Amino acid sequence: MYINKNKIKMENISKSLSSFFSSIFNGVGEWGLSLIGALVSLIIGLWIIRMIMKAISKGFDKSKVDETLKPFLITLIGFGLKALLFITIAQIVGVPMTSFAVLLGGVGIAIGAAFNGSLGHLASGIMLLVFRPFKVGDLIEVNGELGFVKEISVFVTVLETFQNKTAIIPNGTVTANKIVNYTSKGTLRVDMPFAIRYGTDIAKAKEIVLDILKEDINVLQDPQPRVAVNNLGENAVELLALPYSGVEEYWDVYWDTRQKIVEALGNSGYEAPFPQRVVTMEK
Repeated sequence: MYINKNKIKMENISKSLSSFFSSIFNGVGEWGLSLIGALVSLIIGLWIIRMIMKAISKGFDKSKVDETLKPFLITLIGFGLKALLFITIAQIVGVPMTSFAVLLGGVGIAIGAAFNGSLGHLASGIMLLVFRPFKVGDLIEVNGELGFVKEISVFVTVLETFQNKTAIIPNGTVTANKIVNYTSKGTLRVDMPFAIRYGTDIAKAKEIVLDILKEDINVLQDPQPRVAVNNLGENAVELLALPYSGVEEYWDVYWDTRQKIVEALGNSGYEAPFPQRVVTMEK
């Protein structure tokens, strides 16, 4: 009798273990197939998204979409497609949508807290696109950087400086600082001060400089260039040449035309001013 009871117990334990391991193997098999399907879907989905983004980018290049909007729209579309892909994969794995929504909300709050500054840059990027203080291709000065705008993305603005450097400025920094747009008017005035000695012919000096400005191909004649007396300094008469140029020719005028002025004045006998002091003797 005692042997039969032990035998029955052993059979019950054996059945329980068999049932337990069978349920584990079945679960692993189902989850394994789901995970394999999700992984395959992820790989194929990312490939499809990459093809779609290439097609959209080519479509933007052929269309009349503003150059300023292109990188911003491409980034947002890419984010949207990837988010849709991950939601689809969650359904393949078998995650309930209600649980997934709660999880996504919690993750979103955590990410928002961790990337609070980045979200501010995103908001600033939207402001730049809405109010349009500048666009791609404009020459601007912001946060101590002077350069041409190459891209306005979701989080940063990219400038190409005259030193051929790439300045990447967070959008929040751009909107928080003064923005100087040199392109919005289409022309720039290049202020070039120079000086001549007291006692020399001011009218002739102005004429020499004005002739240089009229002959220079990089100087615009509308508005007309002007030369004026700017100040009577301690040691010299300070004059100011006021030519206008296009944005692309600004530095050509700033450097090359200034050199032409210096050379023309020197060839005409105008020497550089030097410090002067008048000393009187009392008897």
